[in-house]
Amino acid sequence: MGSLVQSVDWLAIAPPTITAVVALVVLVADLFLPEGRKPLLGLIALAGLVLAGLSLLPLLDGDRSTFCLTTSGTPACSYTADHFTLVIQFLVLGGALLTALLSVSDLVDFKLPSGEYWFLLLSSAAGAALLPASRDLATLVVALEVASLPAFALVGMRRDDRKSSEAALKFFLSSVTATAVMLLGVSFVYAATGSLHLTQVAGGLPGDGTRLGVLAQTGVALTLVGFAFKTAAVPFHFWVPDTYVGAPLPVAAYLSVVGKAVGFTGLILVTVVAFPSYADVWGPALAVLAALTMTAGNVAALRQRADRAHSAVRLLAWSSVGQAGYLLVPIAAAGYDGDPAHAVGSTVAYALMYAAVNLGAFAVAALVARTSPAHRLADYRGLYARRPLAALALGFFLLCLAGLPPGIIGLFAKVTVFSAAVDAGLGWLAAVMAVNVVIALYYYLQWTALLFRPAEERAAAPAATAGEEPGEAPAEAPARVPLPLAAAMALAAALGIVLSGAPQLVLRFASGALL
Repeated sequence: MGSLVQSVDWLAIAPPTITAVVALVVLVADLFLPEGRKPLLGLIALAGLVLAGLSLLPLLDGDRSTFCLTTSGTPACSYTADHFTLVIQFLVLGGALLTALLSVSDLVDFKLPSGEYWFLLLSSAAGAALLPASRDLATLVVALEVASLPAFALVGMRRDDRKSSEAALKFFLSSVTATAVMLLGVSFVYAATGSLHLTQVAGGLPGDGTRLGVLAQTGVALTLVGFAFKTAAVPFHFWVPDTYVGAPLPVAAYLSVVGKAVGFTGLILVTVVAFPSYADVWGPALAVLAALTMTAGNVAALRQRADRAHSAVRLLAWSSVGQAGYLLVPIAAAGYDGDPAHAVGSTVAYALMYAAVNLGAFAVAALVARTSPAHRLADYRGLYARRPLAALALGFFLLCLAGLPPGIIGLFAKVTVFSAAVDAGLGWLAAVMAVNVVIALYYYLQWTALLFRPAEERAAAPAATAGEEPGEAPAEAPARVPLPLAAAMALAAALGIVLSGAPQLVLRFASGALL
């Protein structure tokens, strides 16, 4: 009989633990605080996310592992706080913090239940922070569901809004189906290898031509389907536009960044760490998914009409699908590259850039929505004349997403991803990406041009068709920007400017030893 020893490193698990504990504190405090003092819950949530982010600092000294099982075989751990983990946890907690800043004014404007909202947001962030540290399939699935289940409720938080209820139901049903498929895949992998720990799965995968080999390959394919849904990869992307439109805008921003980070992190861990010997299976599959995803997302974004209700949010939704295609490219390249950790670093670097500028774009959208709730692209016409700083910020964010100066960080991230494809010998995928970047330039620049057109053109708002909100008159004196919303825009803009000044910092920060 081998000895069974389970160790717990409380410092290593501090980031997700602090986030979860603060979520419980908010839930309990909500029971005792009078209605007039509910804004305190937001301050507690913000402080908890900042504290969870600061708890990453002591972990920079070196890799730490916990929940380790030592038997007669090779030692394996369920939780590892390495460089890869810390970078993704930084992205998740930073994204949740910016989402929280966006949410403060929305809770007041739409009279959302603040206690429930903060509890759900923190719970989802705790699951998202746990996932990159997970090193066994069971913990991965649990972390994925802890991150996803509160998101369903957040999407449907506006209980008197039919669109919100429909979005939550569609998101829930499609996500549950993907989870069931993934669990079936995980069970097949466990049956074929006899282990759930990623490193032991990698060493126990059977070869081709055996019955267990067929079972393992089927399990690998089904597991990838579950994570492909979370990343909004085609053809598992159908939930994205309606979910973003129906959800409160801060929740849509959260899903576009943190939800995506969860999916890509899980995809990286199962492919590069657990299934490296099956790279000839998942490498080509992810390459095709990347090409389909970026093309479908960009073509759909290109078709958005400026005068249609919710066209701005739909464009951001389809744009996020296109960006997901770019994020998939280095993961696919890892299946062909002799140094998969380097290829994965390109995805992480791109995700950091995308998180900062996409949350910034949603922050400006939340500001415009305060006076133009129809979320039309036409509502941004002449924004520079009304709110010059907001227009300049949104223009900068859109140029970053397009990969044009002065958004140097966006250009650098795209070149990094492009290089990963070329280095792996995926010239055809690099060519598809180049075409899609050109397509995306059109709609990003078109939106940017709207910001600086004469304000009086905005008076010609079209009459609403059935099911759309009526056209709005030009705004008069712009209302004061809520402080948390202004802080979110300023933080995102500052981060984008700093990274554009020193883009190499992103790749250096993102490149860490995953293997």
